[in-house]
Amino acid sequence: MNPLKIAILSRGPKLYSTSRIKEAALKRGHSVKVLDTTQFGLYLESGQPDLTYRGKPLTHYDAVIPRIGNSITFFGSAVVRQFEQVGTYCLNNAEAILASRDKLASMQELSTHDIGIAETAFVRNPSDILKAIQAMGGAPVIIKLLSGTQGIGVILAESNKVAEAIIETLSSLKQNVLVQKFVAESKGRDIRAFVIGDRVVAAMRRTAAGQEFRSNVHRGGSAQLVELDKEYERTAVRAAQILNLHVAGVDMLEGKDGPVIMEVNSSPGLEGIEGATEMDIAGEIVKYLENQIRFGNFDIRERLSLTKGYSVTEFTVEKDSPIVGKTIIDSGLREHDIVIMRIVRGKDHIANPKGTRELKVGDTLLCYGNKVTLENYLPKLAKRKRRKKKSITKKATTPIDTK
Repeated sequence: MNPLKIAILSRGPKLYSTSRIKEAALKRGHSVKVLDTTQFGLYLESGQPDLTYRGKPLTHYDAVIPRIGNSITFFGSAVVRQFEQVGTYCLNNAEAILASRDKLASMQELSTHDIGIAETAFVRNPSDILKAIQAMGGAPVIIKLLSGTQGIGVILAESNKVAEAIIETLSSLKQNVLVQKFVAESKGRDIRAFVIGDRVVAAMRRTAAGQEFRSNVHRGGSAQLVELDKEYERTAVRAAQILNLHVAGVDMLEGKDGPVIMEVNSSPGLEGIEGATEMDIAGEIVKYLENQIRFGNFDIRERLSLTKGYSVTEFTVEKDSPIVGKTIIDSGLREHDIVIMRIVRGKDHIANPKGTRELKVGDTLLCYGNKVTLENYLPKLAKRKRRKKKSITKKATTPIDTK
C-alpha cells in the first residue's frame, strides 16, 4: 500500500512502546511523528472542527495511534475525538478509551454479556461495605482505586475488618474504590492477552515476585509465553469487542470455572509481552492499521440510524416468536425490510448469516430495518426478576462511590 502519514499520541517518545511502534511503522515505509498529547489545541466551529499543535496549524495525518497516559485520559480522549471529527482514522476511538479507563463502567458493560468477570461491588453508603463484602463470600477481597494503573491502588484485604478500615480510609480521602472477589486459585499470577482486531496475537502468564499478589511486570513480576486455549482466546477477543477496542490488553485470572476478566487496557504496554513472547507486536499493530484504515472510523449503529424511519436493534428470539424454526429466507424478515446482520447463539457469533440459516429460541439477532416493522418482532416489555445472590441481596455491580 502507499506510505501513510502516522501520528503517535504520546508524552514519552523514548518510552519502549512508543519507540517500538514508531520503529515498526518506519520499517514498513510510513512517515511517523510522535506528538505530545498535551500540546494540542482544539477548536470547534460549525462544520469545521480543527486542531493546532504547539499553537500552529496541524498538517494532515492519515492515521493516529493513541498512547494516552492514565493521568491525561480526559484531555487525551478529547484530542482523539477531535481527530475523529476531522476524518483521521484512529486505531482506538475516544469513547472506547474512556470506557476502558473507567474500571466501573467497563465492568458494568462486560457484566451485561455472558462473559467471565470478577464479581464486583461499588457502594456509596459506608454501612453497606460489610454487606457487599459478605455478599461475595467474605474476605479476602481485592480493593481497587478506580484510577489506578500498573498495580498501583490495588490492595488485598485478608479480613473483613481490614477491608472495612481500608475502604473507610480511602473514603475520607475522597477516593472511589471497587471491591472485587479474590480468586484464590490465581493468587500471584494472571494472563495478559494482547488483542488486535479479532484475534489474540500473543499472550503471557505473569507471576508475582515473592509474596506479592500483584503480578504486574512493573512491580517485579516475571512473564512467560503461554498458549491460550480456545475459551481464554475467545473471552479476550470478546471483551475487547464489547468495549469497541481494536487494540487491547486483556487481563484474566485462571479461575476454577475458566477465565475471569479483571481489566481491559486500551494502551497496553509492549515491553513485557514482546520480551516474553519474542514477537513483533508493534509490527502487528502497524499491519492491522494498514488494513483497517480503509474502513475508517465507522460506528454502524450511529450511521445506519441516520436514515429516517430506520434503526438498528438487537433482540432475543422467544419461544412464541413466529420466526422460530424458520430459515431466514422463510421468516419473512427480508420482505418486511429487515436485515439480520449477526446472530449470537450461545458463544458463537454468526456474522452476515446465510438465508438458509434456521432461527432458534434464544438466538440474539442484530437487525437493521424499518422501525415500524421491527417493533412487531421485539419482545413485550416485562418486569425482570432479580437473580438471588447468596444470602444477601445486592446488584451484580452495586453502586463503592466514596465521595
